[in-house]
Amino acid sequence: MSDEAPFELSYDRGTVLVAGGPAGFDHATLPGVRYDPRTSTHRAQGRHYRGLVEHLVRNKIAYTDTARGWDNKPCGWKLTDSRVPFPHQLEAVAEWWAARGRGVVVLPTGTGKSFAAALAIEKASRPTLIVVPTVVLMTQWCLDLQRMFGVEVGQVGGGDYDFRPLTVTTYNSAFIHLERHAHKFGMMVFDEAHHLPGSTFQEAAIGSLAPYRLGLTATPERQDGAEAMLPELIGPIVFRRDIQQLAGEYLADYTAKVVYVDLTPDEDESYRRNREHYRRWIADKGISLSGPNGWQKFIFEASKSPDGWEALRAHREQKRIERQASGKFKALDDILKRHAGERSIIFTADNATVYQIARQYLVPAITNQTKAKERKVILEKFHSGEYTVLVSCQVLNEGVDVPAASVGVVLSGSGSVKENVQRLGRILRKYGDKQATLYEIIARGTAEEYTSDRRRQHGAFQ
Repeated sequence: MSDEAPFELSYDRGTVLVAGGPAGFDHATLPGVRYDPRTSTHRAQGRHYRGLVEHLVRNKIAYTDTARGWDNKPCGWKLTDSRVPFPHQLEAVAEWWAARGRGVVVLPTGTGKSFAAALAIEKASRPTLIVVPTVVLMTQWCLDLQRMFGVEVGQVGGGDYDFRPLTVTTYNSAFIHLERHAHKFGMMVFDEAHHLPGSTFQEAAIGSLAPYRLGLTATPERQDGAEAMLPELIGPIVFRRDIQQLAGEYLADYTAKVVYVDLTPDEDESYRRNREHYRRWIADKGISLSGPNGWQKFIFEASKSPDGWEALRAHREQKRIERQASGKFKALDDILKRHAGERSIIFTADNATVYQIARQYLVPAITNQTKAKERKVILEKFHSGEYTVLVSCQVLNEGVDVPAASVGVVLSGSGSVKENVQRLGRILRKYGDKQATLYEIIARGTAEEYTSDRRRQHGAFQ
């Protein structure tokens, strides 16, 4: 077939157009290629670019390629960072490279996932796009990469639009600007890769032509099971180490403690009355909150009648009592006194409780409503020791570097194992000879006991 007319590969909005080739050849027999009746062309999603080119090369089929928008020569990235890689970082990159530069690396928070990624970027030596969940993380990655490689790093997101051979962007921006960048990078790094299977976020991986792909996460599992998509979007899990495997040498030693408190008689009576009220109402409506879309069905049905609104109010009230039981604040008092002077983070399930704690203890709060500049100042003062206590809802669950923190207090949270592991991870980064402690304060005799049991189904808590 080498004497026939060559195939022609070109780029079009996150896809590879395939034209030319021998007369009468069925292009749809090529890997990933499908006929597009809208344009009367044959095209493949960007993620099939590598497999398509490898098929042509392996079978000695002639082709021209204008789809690839990067120079297919080593960039010559060289790490200027003088640190010595940890064995698990070197092993992770070796396994990723052995898997032909595709795959997910699972490492606990605080064990150097970003430096492992830098080692992989140096190894692949191609223009690289790093995708992260938040603007705060984007800024952090840019600073780290500039320090590690000594080059200017582009930023796309949060008002910035600066594509460079080494660029960091957010998942949202990667999706928004997909058509502009999908053919310009030979490597993609997906930080907190468990976000990628989201319905829009995954498009950044589907449309990209990048042959080299690296996913980083401490917790790949998702409640919807969509982590099953990661192998086709990035590659399989090629390396994994859990918290208990690295604690002590590469993470701080830690203990995880559960503290039970009792509701007062008044709280207990109100809790049970409200719980019985809404449970009776959803039973009459045939709704199961643990079933598929259970919460959405509850909201939808409750909005139709005054009785429904009253049931919803009862649900919220029993949750409030569970999360803000007076005994929890007494236990929190004891913990903060016991660890006076240590850097402590208090986690809650809702902003209302965050602000209540902030007012009661006169400590800084970080929520989704906290501006980036204010958040940066708070975290800097926390790290320096000017602030010793922070309270937050969910925004500190992942991707924020607070190495000085040694005490975590979970006042309330979801039943998600991922969330609990992430909260533990916030206090595990090595920092001197610190001993980390994670406390869970649970209201005895409430649904919170079941929630706690669910979120502790991980080896780190056994």
